[in-house]
Amino acid sequence: MAIELKNLTKRAENYSQWYNELIVKADLAEQSAVRGCMVIKPYGYAIWEKMQQTLDRMFKETGVQNAYFPLLIPKSYLCREAEHVEGFAKECAVVTHYRLKNSPDGKGVVVDPEARLEEELIVRPTSETIIWGTYKNWIHSWRDLPLLINQWANVMRWEMRTRMFLRTAEFLWQEGHCAHATAEESEARTVQMINVYADFAEKYMAMPVIRGVKSANERFAGAVNTYTIEAMMQDGKALQSGTSHNLGQNFAKAFDVTFTNKENKPEYVWANSWGVSTRLMGALIMTHSDDNGLVLPPRLAPIQVVIIPISKNAEQLAQITEKVQPILARFKELGITVKYDDADNKRPGFKFADYEVKGVPVRLALGARDIENGTIEVMRRDTLQKEVLPLDGIADRVDGLLEEIQQNIFSKAVKLREEKTYVCDSYEEFKEKIEDGGFFLCHWDGTTETEERIKEETKATIRCIPLEGDDTPGVCMVTGKPSARRVIIARNY
Repeated sequence: MAIELKNLTKRAENYSQWYNELIVKADLAEQSAVRGCMVIKPYGYAIWEKMQQTLDRMFKETGVQNAYFPLLIPKSYLCREAEHVEGFAKECAVVTHYRLKNSPDGKGVVVDPEARLEEELIVRPTSETIIWGTYKNWIHSWRDLPLLINQWANVMRWEMRTRMFLRTAEFLWQEGHCAHATAEESEARTVQMINVYADFAEKYMAMPVIRGVKSANERFAGAVNTYTIEAMMQDGKALQSGTSHNLGQNFAKAFDVTFTNKENKPEYVWANSWGVSTRLMGALIMTHSDDNGLVLPPRLAPIQVVIIPISKNAEQLAQITEKVQPILARFKELGITVKYDDADNKRPGFKFADYEVKGVPVRLALGARDIENGTIEVMRRDTLQKEVLPLDGIADRVDGLLEEIQQNIFSKAVKLREEKTYVCDSYEEFKEKIEDGGFFLCHWDGTTETEERIKEETKATIRCIPLEGDDTPGVCMVTGKPSARRVIIARNY
């Protein structure tokens, strides 16, 4: 098994196949019996839990509270906001009946035709409608605002072509839904949350992102404006890694959510929503991993350090185990998650391969001879470099090494993005170069017609209008018409 783990398809040979194989061989997830859905295995879920815990803390630091809303949404709710229902209609799973009965031939069950629901229910594709239907009961006065709510949940979108973590019919996510008394407060929260996502991506995932605004054609259904963070994967494709939507008063008007302002006059509330999902797991895999397996940033690794004893007999193992105890204690004091793998079901070489493919940031190997010499072998996963270091003080040395690894893989990702980012003013040149991937900084005339033409002819989309960078006016590379500033165009997942 462990030897097979090393036989990954090379990224350069088939990037998509490499990705799919790595998810299975690193024990992150597997396909389920339900079309388009996956089973997230314990090791994969442990990574998601660390993401979830970190984000949850960051949300709460801004005043957000958690709640939970129903999985099933009345169809009439979804239909209240016209753009919203149009945006999700093709992806909705619909519940029509509430009971089964034995089939006439007695060999199974069938839907009971007499148990049809009076109103069909939609399996949650997103929760704006059910939440704003609820907020009508919660919001009455300006004193009830702002209302800052988040929920951790699952959603169902009936995707036709799926890929584990990146695009599945069911996925896990969080969705924040905030209500405000003024447009300015709502916009400020919308921007604040995209910045929270960007900070998480860069500081914890070690994944550089570009913060920007979506074009009208790409924004969330029912939103006035959508902010995004876009990350570049190693094959040069973009991955939308988080979004924050200014909903204006659209949903408040659709569900008649009003409040009495300080002048004692009724007014519709101002809204925003924001979310990230298990798609971040796919981003984490594709940003850092290599032909040997996962490369995990230490801040999100379920196991930051593994210690593997090298022994010939039970007596040697006992000596090593005794020597390791104070080291384990020191790691615990430092808040570092460490695993001492003294199980006898696999040889050390198999364990090395297993933890390498799972992306454990630091591996320590300790044998009887190491104890005699007062040394220990250290391997860092990001570079695969090994060195022999003094055993004394090794936990504190590894503490610094973990931070070095975190920064190194971030710098490596930044360097790749810089190398694959191009300024382009020629549409013919763009159509040629886009085949090799990358982010292209191009002028665009701002029209949906030009945007659709680019997508149809090149399979690339306008990923965002960057919030920072070159805002010098120019001319559209496609039409030659005036352009306010450069946008980022790329193929995407």
